[in-house]
Amino acid sequence: MTWSKHSVFIRNKSEHNPLQPTETNIASGKEAFTHYCVACHGLDGQNTGVPFADAMSPPVPLLSSSEVQSYTDGQLKWVIDNGIAPSGMPGSKGMLSDDEIWATVLFIRHLPPQGSLGDPSLYDK
Repeated sequence: MTWSKHSVFIRNKSEHNPLQPTETNIASGKEAFTHYCVACHGLDGQNTGVPFADAMSPPVPLLSSSEVQSYTDGQLKWVIDNGIAPSGMPGSKGMLSDDEIWATVLFIRHLPPQGSLGDPSLYDK
């Protein structure tokens, strides 16, 4: 299944990120991530503080995992844009601009240490 995802289902393998991994671009990616991705992936992209991440089927992946990090930038953009059916990963087409998605890919490539950003406030009691 992993081979199929990487080679057949997840497209845009050869598309390159037009943004450079500057502090500004990574910070922009973190900002977009904070608005659209933290509910499932936590503030750090590693599911910190997400109460249902392991209970989903399939579980929400750690974005720092070797499987996620092995996707090309183009494939990560494709996933963010289109989602992954039948998992819980929704597509963001029409919600995020191409620049926001490319910046988010940069943030995913430069995640902070797990737990270092705390829990998403939306799960505070």
